[in-house]
Amino acid sequence: MKRNRFVFFRHAVLACLMIAGVSLAVGCSSGKSDAPDMDAATEKSSETAMTEEAAAAGATAGEAMGEGGHFDPKGKQPSSFTVEHQKKQREMLPFDDTRDMEESKKGFIAAPDYMQIKAEAGHVAWDMGSYQWLLDGEDFDSIHPSLQRQAIINMNYGLYEIIKDKIYQVRGFDLANISFVKGDTGWIVFDPLTAKETAAAALKLVDEQLGKYPVVAVVYSHSHADHFGGVRGVVDEADVKSGKVKVIAPIGFMDHAVSENVYAGNAMNRRLFFQYGVLLPRSPFGHVDQSIGKNTAAGTLGLIPPNLIIKDDIEELTVDGVKMVFQNTPGTEAPAEMNTYFPELKAFWAAENITGTIHNIYTLRGALVRDALEWSKQINKALYMFGQEAEVMFSAHSWPRWGNERIQEVMRTQRDTYANLNNGVLHLANQGVTINQIHNVYRVPESLEMQWAARSYHGSVEHNSRAVVNRYLGYWDANPTTLIPLSPEDSAPLYVEMMGGSGPIMAKGKALYDEGKYRHAQEILNKLVYAEPQNQEAKDLLADVFEQIGYQKESPSVRNSFLAAAYELRNGIPEGATPSTSGPDVVEAMSTELWLDFLAIRLDSSKAVGKAFTINLITPDNDEKFAVELSNATLTNIKGYEAKDADLTITINREDLVQVMMGAVSFEDQITNGKAKLVGDKKPFDELKAMLVQFDLGFELMPGTGAKDLTKERQPFEQPEPASTSGG
Repeated sequence: MKRNRFVFFRHAVLACLMIAGVSLAVGCSSGKSDAPDMDAATEKSSETAMTEEAAAAGATAGEAMGEGGHFDPKGKQPSSFTVEHQKKQREMLPFDDTRDMEESKKGFIAAPDYMQIKAEAGHVAWDMGSYQWLLDGEDFDSIHPSLQRQAIINMNYGLYEIIKDKIYQVRGFDLANISFVKGDTGWIVFDPLTAKETAAAALKLVDEQLGKYPVVAVVYSHSHADHFGGVRGVVDEADVKSGKVKVIAPIGFMDHAVSENVYAGNAMNRRLFFQYGVLLPRSPFGHVDQSIGKNTAAGTLGLIPPNLIIKDDIEELTVDGVKMVFQNTPGTEAPAEMNTYFPELKAFWAAENITGTIHNIYTLRGALVRDALEWSKQINKALYMFGQEAEVMFSAHSWPRWGNERIQEVMRTQRDTYANLNNGVLHLANQGVTINQIHNVYRVPESLEMQWAARSYHGSVEHNSRAVVNRYLGYWDANPTTLIPLSPEDSAPLYVEMMGGSGPIMAKGKALYDEGKYRHAQEILNKLVYAEPQNQEAKDLLADVFEQIGYQKESPSVRNSFLAAAYELRNGIPEGATPSTSGPDVVEAMSTELWLDFLAIRLDSSKAVGKAFTINLITPDNDEKFAVELSNATLTNIKGYEAKDADLTITINREDLVQVMMGAVSFEDQITNGKAKLVGDKKPFDELKAMLVQFDLGFELMPGTGAKDLTKERQPFEQPEPASTSGG
């Protein structure tokens, strides 16, 4: 079992780093890159057994490692209370409304004869076969019925026609869809997936089924990695730089594609283990779906900067004979995002703003809280500008809707759900309901609750409602006791002592578990685990509680978080080395200012006590300069200025600095080979290097699970990859 856990973890880390928006191809270049040979890049699952790593990560329902086929020997079956909960959901929800099922299959043309796509580095980048057990027709009591329904719909795989001879989609090759709009001479590609390999496979399928045409333009709908990362699988950067191929993006795209998840990137990457269920096998007891798609491809992520920016709120553009009207929607699902309307085709592209599921106002990996009201208003604007005449609506996730009446229904449903979330939560907050109560008080109106397009698959009513309060009022509930609380490891021993020690708590926890009062049980058991992090019996019981809560949750993000926490409580953070990774395109796109800002976050202030210096950093090839100061154990920088009496001036071309940021060479190497020139006292440079901390990915999220060294060794000034933006 120990060996299986190691193999499983190695593949899980690949997935985690993939989700984090990084390239897994060793030696990946940011230059010209041809599409992979699909004969080598794909593998027929019917002819070739899955690799050991893929098999471990893609456990099927029949792979019995624990009780009743559970992947974890300590795992439990759904309790009678969970079974009853799922039964009530099946009786309550509108399963007689099968329109989503029908629409998701409409226009099917062909699926490839393989279920796996290999990454250039050799591992399996994509594996739809690992979810095939969902199609066996069994109702699983370990999966919320609504989530199982969504997971089955997301099994659609292959090429689909949206408008004959004009618009097509490839679905099931990645978390997102890749869409192809036919112009006069070639394809306009909307959102080229996360990975080069899956995007190239999708383009190959289109070529085989529809004829081979050049890609004349790419549209990035927004700044999340699953919507731009596969661009090198469909176009050559040289063609973009020459202007032969247009790459179109909303205003602010490059800033947000790189910067949205840098400052807290290591913490976000670790939290992805929970939100995306990275350590969970694909199983009725583990990973089932990610609501807006199956999962994210573990291939080579790239980024080719756009050469055409949509700046106005509404902007019209004709590309290769295709007329498009762009609607910038900043502040919705992404800080830079845009919808597109095709007036001559009466087709509306909803980006990730309308996907038939309620999205994250607050995403559990961590991100700035989004604006539910603005999101609703932008949907309303699209409804009145385009939705009155549109005959088809398609998006970056999920499936299209056809017919104007159906389109308006879904648009209004999503508009009203986001608006009601914002207004309903604030209605209660203005009556004194706090952030620690709102998720137990706010309710979605029944008329919305009974519509599939208003179900909170990606987000959840509970964490989205708390997010709205946090956006307007912050995290404090206005009770002074909670303003400066003790840390849980300090307060928990007091609670345990007052409750008479671990014995009574365990007895009460077991009693609450046996009564199906799982949220009550987690309250007291969580205290015990923080007070006694080595108490494995307590951790196992808390894991049992978390597991039942996870089974009952509709949102995969919430389900995964509870089940992943249960896994780590039972087994600890698994051993295993991470693969060597690089994200050259994303790191190259980072501004020097952003890099300096993150150096300041990495600074260990305790090592900087009593030290002070000023460094001028000059990059002549892009005509930038920075004054960098250390004072009061704090590192600051300002762009466009040089300090008059700097202790040290460093001159290095930006292109040579990028090599340092990527970790291709050390800063010392650039000094030695003459590419970096130092004038003044080198001591501040050496002191700064010694003050920088390398953040490790393997810190504990739950007490007593054992921190691990999961991060590769980096050069002192190397920039870690930004955290995930995939899936929002």
